[in-house]
Amino acid sequence: MRIIAHIDMDAFFAAIEERDHKKFQGLPVVVGSDPKEGRGRGVVSTANYKARKYGIHSALPISRAWQLSERAKREGKPEVIFVEPHFKKYAEVSRSVAGIVRKYAERVEETSIDESYFDLSFAGSYKKAEEIAKKLKREINDKEKLTASVGIGPNKLVAKIASDFQKPDGLTIVRENEAESFLSPLPVRKIPGIGPKTETFLRGKNIFTVSDLKKLSKLELEEMFGKWGAEMFERARGRDDSEITEEYEIKSVGEQETFEEDTLDFDFIVRMIRKMCRNIIGRLAEEGFSDFRTVVLTVRFADFETKTRSHTLKKPTQSLRELEFEAIKLLMPFTDRRENPRRRLIRLVGVRIEKLA
Repeated sequence: MRIIAHIDMDAFFAAIEERDHKKFQGLPVVVGSDPKEGRGRGVVSTANYKARKYGIHSALPISRAWQLSERAKREGKPEVIFVEPHFKKYAEVSRSVAGIVRKYAERVEETSIDESYFDLSFAGSYKKAEEIAKKLKREINDKEKLTASVGIGPNKLVAKIASDFQKPDGLTIVRENEAESFLSPLPVRKIPGIGPKTETFLRGKNIFTVSDLKKLSKLELEEMFGKWGAEMFERARGRDDSEITEEYEIKSVGEQETFEEDTLDFDFIVRMIRKMCRNIIGRLAEEGFSDFRTVVLTVRFADFETKTRSHTLKKPTQSLRELEFEAIKLLMPFTDRRENPRRRLIRLVGVRIEKLA
């Protein structure tokens, strides 16, 4: 019998800040860039559940989050506490949680700083797996004073969806013979891989729930989406054969900067890129890598259109100068008519390295 669990820490960054600052407890908390009274240029990293009731969520522009906070304040509700992120602290807590998870399962796949899959097949029954999950949640709460939500199912797909079903502090068990009925009433967006564009396309065909999606044949979905359509057909039925991958592979190291004002000042943007490159090279060694081969540049214009360009080197390197040279070289077309014929101002620039060794 195959039994897979997925653990997802609840509002992870915000929960850590609440834990560490008693004055924040019970209040709406948002971790992200400084809102600057509605003039801030970044985005929300994490919002706790009280802030989510205001309509604030991850990736929302921080200026919009501030507006929602002000509206809540006018309605007599508590205003949001905005906290700048402390990523080093979050990484330390993440390592502690991962260590606790590994006490309860030998095969663990860490997929992000606050999520992991782990194999509970050795338990032999869903009842025993549920007992293990309860002990795990209790130990995390005892040691880190944080809550986590766990989903248990016959595969990674069902386990991940189940972990989100009763947040926060949830535990949802979905047995193999229950998987299809569990998924059927859910919105199609709950299926991993179905993003906003696919959701909008499906809505245009009156497909809103997984049950609606199941009315389409495999051939129809393949005609619409190609190979992804065939996979969508299987996922809508709760089928997933993907294995637990025990090593958490860091695929890239990068940084990005949202400017205080939209700009086309080449010298200023280059200074920002050089600063990011220095930080990235420092992190490369910290993450245990010696070199990289691919440099990726992201540019977001003032109208929020975002473009990405990359270059793969012939040989691996760890050179800061080479990283700076390649990043600036990728930037240059965005400051002239090659990539920016309308001379749009730039809002954000990001640098990332890939193909790490």
